[in-house]
Amino acid sequence: MFRAILPEGQIVCERYEHGEKGLKLYNEADDLIAFVPYTNLHALLNEDVYAEDERSIM
Repeated sequence: MFRAILPEGQIVCERYEHGEKGLKLYNEADDLIAFVPYTNLHALLNEDVYAEDERSIM
């Protein structure tokens, strides 16, 4: 699973596709759940890596 970090929150998705202007985020049923323009995307994290170390960098 992946986590898209946006200025106004986060979206968890199963998979994503790169497009010309942004990412398309999909759930487990392979339904499109969001389109995120690159200008609004702060980060895209792999949940497996994110969950391995619970330390905060802040």
